Amino acid sequence: MTDSNDAQTDPTDAPDAPAPPAPRAGAATARLGELLASAGVPASFTARTAARLGPDAAGRLRADPWRLLKVPGVQPRQADHFARRLLGEDARPDDPRRGRALALHVLTGAARDGHTVTPAADVVAALERIRAADPRRAVEDALNEGEALALTEEPSFDEAGFDEDEDEDAEPPEPEETLGLARWALAEEAAAEGFQRLTFTAAPLLDDAAVKELRAGLSEDRSLALTAALRTGVSVLRGAPGDVERTAVYIAEAAAGAGLRAAVVAPTERAAAVLAAQVSAAGRGGDGDGAPDASATDASATDASATDEGAADRGTAGADAGVVVTSLHRLLEPQDDPSAAPGTIVFGRGEQRPFELDLVVLPDAAGLDVELCAVLVEACADGTHLMLGGEPGALPPAGPGRPLGDLEDSETVPVIELDAAPSGGPLGTLTAAVRAGDLVAVEAPGKEVVIVPAASAGEAVHRAVQLVTDSIPRALGVPLEEIQVVAPAAGGEAGATALNAALKARLNPGPGAYGGLDPGDRVVVAAPLRQAAAGEIGVVTGAGPDGLEIEFAGGPVTVAASDASGLRHGWAVPVWLGRGTRPAAVVAVMSEDGAGAALSRPAVSAAFGMARRHLSVVQAAGPALARAVRETGAPARRTRLARLVVP
Repeated sequence: MTDSNDAQTDPTDAPDAPAPPAPRAGAATARLGELLASAGVPASFTARTAARLGPDAAGRLRADPWRLLKVPGVQPRQADHFARRLLGEDARPDDPRRGRALALHVLTGAARDGHTVTPAADVVAALERIRAADPRRAVEDALNEGEALALTEEPSFDEAGFDEDEDEDAEPPEPEETLGLARWALAEEAAAEGFQRLTFTAAPLLDDAAVKELRAGLSEDRSLALTAALRTGVSVLRGAPGDVERTAVYIAEAAAGAGLRAAVVAPTERAAAVLAAQVSAAGRGGDGDGAPDASATDASATDASATDEGAADRGTAGADAGVVVTSLHRLLEPQDDPSAAPGTIVFGRGEQRPFELDLVVLPDAAGLDVELCAVLVEACADGTHLMLGGEPGALPPAGPGRPLGDLEDSETVPVIELDAAPSGGPLGTLTAAVRAGDLVAVEAPGKEVVIVPAASAGEAVHRAVQLVTDSIPRALGVPLEEIQVVAPAAGGEAGATALNAALKARLNPGPGAYGGLDPGDRVVVAAPLRQAAAGEIGVVTGAGPDGLEIEFAGGPVTVAASDASGLRHGWAVPVWLGRGTRPAAVVAVMSEDGAGAALSRPAVSAAFGMARRHLSVVQAAGPALARAVRETGAPARRTRLARLVVP
């Protein structure tokens, strides 16, 4: 068996090269390592196998060796090899355990592509391609196991279906049978039920006179957004990220000023610190319509990570303005629950203990997968108002589903489109053009945007290292900790994995003694931890008997050995994982190598839009970059939420 380097988008999978076991693994991990080694499985799989299958991973694999297919990066032929090494002649192609594992493997692959459901016929065809002995029986075995569900999709009606000239005796289309992993299918149903509940239980938060007073002087689009947030249970706010953020801050401050309990929620602690700076600055600006001035807000956010991280750590940044500004992870209050299933985070907030808030606003909700969306809506009490924001055509979430898009498509909630504010400087102009499908050259006398051509992937890596370690700190005065490298994908010669290897060699060389990491390494959370959300950036400060010690924006934490497989080097990150960060400077390495479909308009827009002060684009993709911006949107996803949320 050989190790693989798949760039996968499932939030529980690693986007980077797998890390070896963390320090001082327990006896259970040692037994697992021995079992895998006896079958020729690389040691690098031990940590993520333990993380995926739990403390009794060795026992579970002995009982069913094809369970190895649940581990990210393992392919059917590798699981078959493992089974033969363990079972010998008893490892038969028609073993029901094999068929069940193959069916779940196919559905898991679909989930990694963002789908929550897959047509049953497509699953059977995929099973035939990977040589399942009896594809239909394999599907039945997976359904009987309870990890997959069979779902009936009713055909949609269109105008043609009511054409008077149509044959009256024609048979209506048959419902389509689809299959989905229970985890995502049930989360989609829970999210839909939650949206319906919030809609039906909502009452206006303020009377008409109070709303009219708050709307005075606002532009029409901001006025509509404020009204939707205060009068309806669920609403969607669309526009450029900066416009959405500023409007969200204004709405929350207006609500808090009227005596309501309001919160603005960000994807990560670092992003929450930037939002906190906007809350603090909102009262200092004025764009003529009562909303915060864009230039004042952007300027105040420039050094937010340095000035407001302490406030974010308290979880009440911006509280002086009457608004809670925090990360979603912190707001949900993750709990230490030893009984939780591997890879599962148990939150203290939920149906039994909902938020004590009247209004919850998420300016950047496009990154919510359907499972996290379900957790969020279940934590909102009856009568809580929820506003979700995002730019049209945004990069879809890392996990399955597209809740924000589905909610809009359902036509069950108000959707407010913000008029675009004037682009703020060269960086804003470039990012706005990319969102519109055009890659333009911009004048940047202050070096807000710099294009660095590279003839090859190898040269792109060299240029990126040079920018991070010398050019940007020296020429612009941006410290190393405020520079983030991003790439469209993890794999490839200029992907995040290769960039991290080069950056570590230059910035913090070491043996990787602690699960591939050393003190001083920058890390990113690839799979959500109790202590930090996916996408959170930190620095390893040490290692002890309890695990790795890491300094995050929210403060120091200790990550146990069993959870360390969810960490990756974080000097460079794939765009989908870094979208929740807001560094001062971004080095975007654009290479066609290894990126595949990852090179798209949403990915480029997200990468460029992360930067607050400076963007360096290492251009190694040639004409493919402009073509991707012009022609390649987000891949379509098969989901059910838009239909489920309709009463």
